[in-house]
Amino acid sequence: MKNKVIIFPLLIVATFFLTKFWSSSNKDIEKAVSVVPIVVDTPNWEYGLMIDSFNVSQGEIEPNQFLADILLKHKIPYTKIDQLVKESKDVFDVRKICAGKKYCVLTDKEDTAQQAKYFIYEKNPVEYVIFDLEDSIKVEACQREITTSTKMASGIIESSLYQTLVDQELPVELAMNLADLYAWTIDFYRIQSGDEFQVVYEEKSVDGTVVGLGEITAANFVHNNEPFYAFRFGEIASYDYYDENGQSMRKAFLKAPVKFSRISSRYSLRRFHPVQKRYKSHLGTDYAAPHGTPIMATGDGEIIEARYKKYNGNYVKVKHNSTYTTQYLHMSKIAKGMKPGKMVRQGDVIGYVGSTGLATGPHVCYRFWKNGKQVDPFKQKFPASKPIPVEDKDQFEIFKNEYKAKLDSLKPKNVAALKTSTSKGVL
Repeated sequence: MKNKVIIFPLLIVATFFLTKFWSSSNKDIEKAVSVVPIVVDTPNWEYGLMIDSFNVSQGEIEPNQFLADILLKHKIPYTKIDQLVKESKDVFDVRKICAGKKYCVLTDKEDTAQQAKYFIYEKNPVEYVIFDLEDSIKVEACQREITTSTKMASGIIESSLYQTLVDQELPVELAMNLADLYAWTIDFYRIQSGDEFQVVYEEKSVDGTVVGLGEITAANFVHNNEPFYAFRFGEIASYDYYDENGQSMRKAFLKAPVKFSRISSRYSLRRFHPVQKRYKSHLGTDYAAPHGTPIMATGDGEIIEARYKKYNGNYVKVKHNSTYTTQYLHMSKIAKGMKPGKMVRQGDVIGYVGSTGLATGPHVCYRFWKNGKQVDPFKQKFPASKPIPVEDKDQFEIFKNEYKAKLDSLKPKNVAALKTSTSKGVL
């Protein structure tokens, strides 16, 4: 009995030491064994295809090079090329391939003949067309995934808006977007040194490379020391731009019929005529611009004249309503389809800058009638179009206050700071 009593505690002690030893041995074994991670190659996808299984031949379309020139080199016969041209007509006209555009040809690595399986044509950094050259030819228009980020920028105008953007390494496309946004409010031919801007805008990129700009979200352009705020508000399909008070930025008429030009002669009751060499009234505003510059209708309306006259040259006249009429003189040519009875919308191209008729150089003479009398368009005040709907005012106020604070945070404290101010970053 005593032996049994002694043996039982010994078994407990032995079990304890064995467990301790086993646990310690396992840890030593784990330390001794080096764990080697399994590396799995990630397939390389491009154009929606796993291109690792293909030989890839890339290039750029050369001047006077046709699709057949490329495909023949990659063993695609004329009969199949002809079939491809017919099959692709509804998706992409192969006659429109342009010199300088990138292309890619994929051939199967296992194919000893190395006949092209796919031809990919890049229309631009975003859009591309895939020509599947297997037995059943398929043509598909595709797009790369676009990433949109929000940017902020500010600056002062010293010589021109364009030059200011260049100096600050900002996208020059922003100048056109601002000009479009403020077309009803600010005459961009009259912006001057000391004017400033703050803007929140969208930037689009593909695989980390910037491919263009999206919409302006909010902006403030200070012209002649007067701020002009603009806020994009509304559903994506039906948004509009509104000022600080919720009034639409779109007025009844554009400030000018051409973009980025200069006023060479203003409305005047007494001006020395450069051709007739005498003083007479000049009841229009002349915008000097390069030959062929598009001329836009400054408001919605109906064309009542579109023809040639000895002194007017080629011209178009638009009746907007019972009160207002505009006229555009000295066109190099009238745009296709512009004839009496044609309805045009604000911003539609109605002709092109020229020097026909009594003109010394390329320009458009813009004439403006109010109640049958020619007047100076710059002295007219036009009502805004539809304001923010009553039911959306509270939402607009929240949106406006948020983005106004962001715009104001970009404003420099003083003129000296303004001249060195550039704010650019992701929100």
